[in-house]
Amino acid sequence: MTRARGRPGTPDLDDLLRALAPRVLTALLRRCGSFDTCEDAVQDALMAAATQWPDEGVPANPAGWLVTVASRRWTDAWRQDVARRRREESVAALEPEEPVVVGSADDTLTLFLLCCHPAVPPDAQVPLTLRAVGGLSTVEIAGALLVPPATVGQRISRAKQRIRASGARFELPFPGERAQRVAAVRDVLYLMFTEGHTASSGAALHRVDLSSEAIRLTRQLHGALPEDGETAGLLALMLLTDARRPARTRPDGSLVPLAEQDRGRWDRAAITEGTALVSAALAATPIGAFQLQAAIAAVHDEAASVEDTDWRQVLGLYELLGTVDPGPMVALNRVVAVAEVHGPAAGLVELGTLLAGSAAALAEHHRTIAVHAHLLELAGDADAARGAYERAARRTLNLPERRYLERRADRLRGDVGDPPRR
Repeated sequence: MTRARGRPGTPDLDDLLRALAPRVLTALLRRCGSFDTCEDAVQDALMAAATQWPDEGVPANPAGWLVTVASRRWTDAWRQDVARRRREESVAALEPEEPVVVGSADDTLTLFLLCCHPAVPPDAQVPLTLRAVGGLSTVEIAGALLVPPATVGQRISRAKQRIRASGARFELPFPGERAQRVAAVRDVLYLMFTEGHTASSGAALHRVDLSSEAIRLTRQLHGALPEDGETAGLLALMLLTDARRPARTRPDGSLVPLAEQDRGRWDRAAITEGTALVSAALAATPIGAFQLQAAIAAVHDEAASVEDTDWRQVLGLYELLGTVDPGPMVALNRVVAVAEVHGPAAGLVELGTLLAGSAAALAEHHRTIAVHAHLLELAGDADAARGAYERAARRTLNLPERRYLERRADRLRGDVGDPPRR
């Protein structure tokens, strides 16, 4: 036995258990097959490890220890559902003395696909993935998602019931179905990251635990699918975006926009890794939306200053992204690039065209109103810009975003310095 390096809840032990959780679950699923009972058994085993290992020491084979304990927990649950005397010999056969953990890339991918099965409600896919693949507890997931633990527990329970009712098994889908299912996994991970990068509500701009977990899980998916260009692009996008996080808020938690950030505080190692990932993917695989978004992020991250940003390249990438994966937010971001290349008047015309057409539903979204305010400010219409900033501030539920937008409005009243950049 080796001694554990921390009490329950400390980074060393938490990291170890999170890394082992999906391996233990996949081993148990291969043996027992029932996702809901296997996942419950693994959670019991993780709890036992968190309680016992700090005092007794980490076993020489921690994964084997967890599989053994989880197998016993599963057996106990199984015995409660069947006639104990008639099944005793069969149950005993499910308890090998030396359990073997199978931790292949296919296992990781299969577990991702099971958590994001079409039968699982969308609001349950994120917490189920965080628990089954990420190894987080219900309380940890609740903290990351800013919802009560009881709500998380209900969503996970509902997800497992849906998986059981659908008859889904722990196996890779047919090749014809696999690409669509993997795309669903990527969407779940991206949703997880974006919510961590800019929380949709609350007092904090970031939920670092959630965005960091999204990056860790995307690394696992990339490890299972190293030749998949869109998975590489997603990981690159996360790294390139998260690299700016140290400079994105002031000590008081207020938001610092990209143009005003201290680029010396950006994470250069993450930028280097992300740029290399997206460059390799674009060169060797079919172009996809996540790759193009990562390429745009790389252009911003590689510029020594905001003035050095190659906005023509950014605009060209948004033009291509609008072809590959059209959507209102892509079109809105393209408007900003148009304004940077051709001037704010051209940006305002593009925004008007956009809101009169496919993106009409976004007219009252706080991001759309904030872009409008920004373009009005650059065009010199201070009064209209101030009103738009105030309207955008009222529509966001994130407190740092609201305060930033209110500050922009105050500047146009002359209350704060710093003229608009142009």
